[in-house]
Amino acid sequence: MGNTVDSNITGLRFAEEASIGVLPTTPVWYPLEPNSYNDFGGQLKTMARNPINPTRQRKKGVVTDLDASGGFVQDLTQTGLTRLLQGFLFAALRQKASTLPLNGTQVVITGVTTAADTYAAASGLGIFAADDLLLASNFSNPMNNGMKHVSSATSTTVVVDTDTVDEAAPPSNASLQKVGKQLAAGVASISTASGYPRLVLSAGNPTTWGLIPGEWIYIGGDAAATRFALAANNGFVRIRSIAATYIEFDKTSGVAVTDAGATKTLQLFWGNVLKNESTAALIARRTYQLERTLGSDAVGVQSEYLVGAVPSEMSLEVKQADKITTTLSFMATDNEHRNGTTGVKSGTRPTLLDSPAFNTSSDFSRVKLHQVTDGVTDPDPLFAYFTEMTLTLKNNLSPNKAVAVLGAFDMAAGTFEVGASVTAYFSEVAAIAAVRNNADVSLDFAVVKGNAGLLFDLPLVSLGDGRLKVEQDKAITLPLTIEAAVGSAGHTLLLNEFPYLPTVAEG
Repeated sequence: MGNTVDSNITGLRFAEEASIGVLPTTPVWYPLEPNSYNDFGGQLKTMARNPINPTRQRKKGVVTDLDASGGFVQDLTQTGLTRLLQGFLFAALRQKASTLPLNGTQVVITGVTTAADTYAAASGLGIFAADDLLLASNFSNPMNNGMKHVSSATSTTVVVDTDTVDEAAPPSNASLQKVGKQLAAGVASISTASGYPRLVLSAGNPTTWGLIPGEWIYIGGDAAATRFALAANNGFVRIRSIAATYIEFDKTSGVAVTDAGATKTLQLFWGNVLKNESTAALIARRTYQLERTLGSDAVGVQSEYLVGAVPSEMSLEVKQADKITTTLSFMATDNEHRNGTTGVKSGTRPTLLDSPAFNTSSDFSRVKLHQVTDGVTDPDPLFAYFTEMTLTLKNNLSPNKAVAVLGAFDMAAGTFEVGASVTAYFSEVAAIAAVRNNADVSLDFAVVKGNAGLLFDLPLVSLGDGRLKVEQDKAITLPLTIEAAVGSAGHTLLLNEFPYLPTVAEG
């Protein structure tokens, strides 16, 4: 047995609890990729005895309290944090149809046949329909993966119009998920008659697609036939309202122009939505146990746990010429240590799915801080470039403590607080005026890499600071603080996770 333990042999996983402090019968310990840790563990408080006595000496004290908490820094990746972020927003991911849902029951894909380009399952594939765009993932043969257009679907089969290869026994995590829709030729057009641009449909009913106001979609595919001729009518757009024959937008990627659509077989791409919910029935607190392994003693693996861990604070750090990183912190009711004889806690431990980190140089597809004006969907940004940005989320937790409890027995959640800080290159006084006038402002940004992406949206914010920083031989910069508030769609922060985006979305 050695005298030290190298930090490089540690590992971090988390499992969702059935109730605070209590794991389910068979927990799933999902892997994480920490770059560093912040005060992970429990801090005991003791109180010495100091009776009045002629020796004027204290006597050995007693343990009186425990504060358990922990945090870590991790790179932002496409798939690395979505499951855990549900806990920070006290909500469940609004996931589009998938055979491997985050919070539901898996539909096992039993095989792929090349004769009819068919994916098969015992049942459950009726969640898909003709003209859906699906992302096939984790199949052994690369030709069975990627974006697929559905020709037809039943409860047991999905037929696509691209070539597949026979695969009699796909891996257990092979999946199909809906990532969009391809419309028939000439069905879609752009109208600007209502004041806000609309995607008007002569067939199909978008109210059945699972979209909601405040959600973002991406208009247009890589092929010219699958997107509008004018670039301003394509790209990321935010949904203002949905009706049986149209989708109306309040944010666009350009100044929309009326377009009849001609013979376009327009492709629309959408993703999964995670936001702080305004409906009480949809607000759900999740608690976790975080497991950090600490190498091995003479018998087995040593470990420590944060128990009854409630997501407390999150920050997203964006710096120039760097990776995007996230800092996640938790407050817990207790912590535990286990030696090699006791071993780690029981449960399944899936392997880590590798996903590249987003960088700040080439992966930003969109970033926009602008004033909100009725009817203006593509306003001028308040700045063209920024040097750094930090997005913060706080649940303002406080531990509930009681007599006969070491540590806490629960956590009380305070105000859901979202903010940001931005340092931008100054070009015009519009941003300073927006601060002084307490203008309604909105911030959104998207990162896209490898045909997938994430979009963060703060629909309504107010600006603070705004004092210009003038230094000799340097460009003038403008530091801004941002406080987010509930927007018209009922949320303060929304994350759109796009499992698939066309290559043109990378900008």
